[in-house]
Amino acid sequence: MAQRIRVMAITAAAGLGITALATGTIAPRAEALVAQAQSITASEKRQGAEVHPKLLEEFGGAYQVPQTSYVVQVGKGIAVQSGLGNARDDFTVTLLNSPVNNAFAIPGGYVYVTRQLLALMNDEAELAGVLGHEVGHVAARHSEKRQQAAQRNSIIGLLGQIGAAVLLGDGAAGQLGQQVFGTGTQLLTLKYSRKQEEEADDLGIRYLSGAGYDPKALSSMLASLAAQQAIDSRAQGSDARSVPAWASTHPDPARRVSRAANAAARFSGTQRNRDAFLSRIDGLLYGDDPKQGMVQGREFLHPDLGLKFSVPQGFAMQNGTSAVAISGQSAQAQFSTAAYSGDLSRYVGEVFRKVGGTQQLNPGAIQRTTINGLPAAYATAQVVANRQTMEVTVFAYSFSNDRAYHFAAITPAGRSSLFTPMYQSVRRLAGNEAAAIRPRRVRVVTIGAADTVQTLAGRMAFDNLQVERFLALNGLASNARLTPGQRVKIVTY
Repeated sequence: MAQRIRVMAITAAAGLGITALATGTIAPRAEALVAQAQSITASEKRQGAEVHPKLLEEFGGAYQVPQTSYVVQVGKGIAVQSGLGNARDDFTVTLLNSPVNNAFAIPGGYVYVTRQLLALMNDEAELAGVLGHEVGHVAARHSEKRQQAAQRNSIIGLLGQIGAAVLLGDGAAGQLGQQVFGTGTQLLTLKYSRKQEEEADDLGIRYLSGAGYDPKALSSMLASLAAQQAIDSRAQGSDARSVPAWASTHPDPARRVSRAANAAARFSGTQRNRDAFLSRIDGLLYGDDPKQGMVQGREFLHPDLGLKFSVPQGFAMQNGTSAVAISGQSAQAQFSTAAYSGDLSRYVGEVFRKVGGTQQLNPGAIQRTTINGLPAAYATAQVVANRQTMEVTVFAYSFSNDRAYHFAAITPAGRSSLFTPMYQSVRRLAGNEAAAIRPRRVRVVTIGAADTVQTLAGRMAFDNLQVERFLALNGLASNARLTPGQRVKIVTY
């Protein structure tokens, strides 16, 4: 959550679904798409150029580091395989400064991959496979088709797709959810259908083979992603969602791994470029950027803003450029800020008006209190959704005469106390706590004769699941044997 904050837009971007291919070739629909490949239109370029800055803001901005040019080079190289006119020049490939495992594309040839997903990869072919899948979405014009379908649907259907109404359901409540959690560029980042994911995989595997890469790279990448998602779930608690369901770009990749491997078996290509890739990503920032705050277990700490809070057991946090999203099975919340004139009651009222949008919320009396020495104010309003009464709570804190922060939370009626421990946990971050916050980075090390999975995992900068994290990071099975001289990744401070 950066120092300049607005309401975060939580989006559900393009996925990496896998499908089997027709024997000896790619599926007929994908074959037709290849044969009919056409240049990116001027209209598509304008549309992408308009949305591109907004996506950069939502996903942490472009990550301008030595690795950036390498990612762009690989992305443009795989885009050439699409046959889309002058693909090398028409595609814009961006490495995002985001701690989320994510990759997506929008019209106009704009393709994105996060540094976190890059860190999970183990060779250049896996990078090319992810980017090739997203290029496939562009080539098949999937974003345009999703927009057309969404625009034909009612507001209920649209919000159901983007997930803003996952909790609230009906039109009015869905609008409320949109205001609380934001939708930003949702029309360009709706989840793809299963058929569209299958087409993108067919194309991505073909692109890998055409470029000389091992077509099995997409399958191995998905296996690492499945392992990492399982770790994230375990680390946060069985009831938590490390990424809200509507924001997950890659839902349930585990069941797609074998299908991708079967599809790849029908294509040729051997290039992986592991050593070159590992040399390139050495030193890559891993996890949260301290400038945007850090999620450490169930705590969120922001050294620049000088604040700290924790979430209840069973809830997960997702830090973004603009806000921190908190999610669980039955309730969601968001921590953010708004303009503040020094009147905390007025601040709470303004947040309710913004949350409600065109639907007027009628909160009860605004209560005043003090939380860990901070002046605070809160109120709750009720809304009926799908015959269920929900409660919207705004809980705000004054940090100075011109700086305030707040939670906006949605819970079932009578269960707003779920977040009481979180509301009570907000406090100023002590100077020594801020000084102790350090970023994590990917380091590439060479295995020595005495090294084992356990000794290398012990160097990982985590308090739990060190072995599991090490294995997932390196795409290794639980019974993997290490070879001296082999290079592997660890995450250290």
